[in-house]
Amino acid sequence: MGVLTLNELKQGIMHLLYPRLCEGCNRQLLEGEEVLCIGCATELPETGYHAIAGNETEQRFAGRFPFVRATSYCYFTEDGLLQHLLHGLKYTTKKDIADFLGKRFAQQLAVTDWISTVDEIIAVPLHPDKEAARGYNQSHLLCLTMGAVLHKPVSEGNLVRVRATESQTNKNRAERTENMAGAFGLKDKKGMEGKHILIVDDVLTTGATIEACALAVLEAAGARVSIATIGITV
Repeated sequence: MGVLTLNELKQGIMHLLYPRLCEGCNRQLLEGEEVLCIGCATELPETGYHAIAGNETEQRFAGRFPFVRATSYCYFTEDGLLQHLLHGLKYTTKKDIADFLGKRFAQQLAVTDWISTVDEIIAVPLHPDKEAARGYNQSHLLCLTMGAVLHKPVSEGNLVRVRATESQTNKNRAERTENMAGAFGLKDKKGMEGKHILIVDDVLTTGATIEACALAVLEAAGARVSIATIGITV
């Protein structure tokens, strides 16, 4: 039996003091498992939309603005596994969840034919006060992992909120669209000209926020957009 290295000894002590637990079932994770155990990972309600033209995500945006493709990784249900994961990412600083979900989603996108035409990935911006309080934008974390897997650059700070908006809670689709209209803008339109931009967000509900972002990006001459969200409400 070999002698443990100092690093291996430290890792062993850390695992004893702070065991890595599955976010789904709370069982201790095995080596090679991240965030979810193998069993819980198979329970993620994946949509398969990345390979389906005319999927539900695309239908929600149809006729609202021109786009190349739109897709969502998983179905988002109240008290479901994805809601639990995103709650941990957004409110308990479990940033490894962004790596886990972003990697799995990007691996699906990597096998599509349309993703090769994407030039840049961009996150839906958070309200500055909310991002300051949280310390990060969860959608931007997703972008960083997805960009690394897909070998695509991630836009930093070009798409920004240009006016404050009211909370979207308890608003219907029309009210949400009106609330978000003109809420975003580009600092550098020239930098987006002629590019195919993949807009990433965590959850798609009515799509009002993403629509406002897409319209801002499309103000750049010759720009095209596609949409990718981790969840879609059902």
